[in-house]
Amino acid sequence: MQTFPSYDGITLAYHTWGEPGGDLPPVVLHHGFSTSAAANWKAPGIVDALVGAGRHVIAIDARGHGSSEKPHDPARYGEDKMARDLGTLFDQLGLDRVDLVGYSMGGVVALLTAAADRRVRRLVTGGIGAGAVEQGGVDRAALPGRALVDGLLTDDPSTITDERVMGFRLFADASGADRQALAAQAQAGHRAPIALDRITIPALVLAGTDDWLATRPEVLAAALPDARWKVLAGDHLTVVRNPEFAAAIVTFLT
Repeated sequence: MQTFPSYDGITLAYHTWGEPGGDLPPVVLHHGFSTSAAANWKAPGIVDALVGAGRHVIAIDARGHGSSEKPHDPARYGEDKMARDLGTLFDQLGLDRVDLVGYSMGGVVALLTAAADRRVRRLVTGGIGAGAVEQGGVDRAALPGRALVDGLLTDDPSTITDERVMGFRLFADASGADRQALAAQAQAGHRAPIALDRITIPALVLAGTDDWLATRPEVLAAALPDARWKVLAGDHLTVVRNPEFAAAIVTFLT
């Protein structure tokens, strides 16, 4: 693990695997909400699949997550700030071309980055669907932000009535996450239109068959000028462990 200061002074962690060089650019991975680079990408075998295909892999721990700094002020959060963090990391490492993969919250970050940063050669999103087009972020009907914030902050988890919120709370508790930092990000979630028409690079949209946060992935693919989409067996938490998920990423980025 290494660290770098981002554009606003927050210290962020990143991880690398594989050897730099070769004809293809490094693959940069951005994880989802409440998890980390290790849990989202390394543990399910996605990093190993990419390295096995000869790729150099870089994965960031988003602000508030993993080994990165965890402020509790919602003003320090939002996917737009995380996109700026990625740009700062590209600068820090002297990267002039990257392939970018983002999952869930990280999928929104990846869209924002690809819309603004010409260094992205190819783009893969997972765990998001029509909500990115229609709401500028994660589907609020599927995961109400206020309920998520309250569920993360309550001292009595038995008061949580939404099973989807309970899932995030249990995951946060099991991983020892900073729930105040996660609640701050939940309050700052991106809600403005994303300039999807500016993402003219080849893109792949992946979703699980039972992922309630990634419904209608074909809507997102249709909103991107050069995109295809694929649905794989799994839900929001399990599809990343489906070997076909890693295989689809490796194949598309070749």
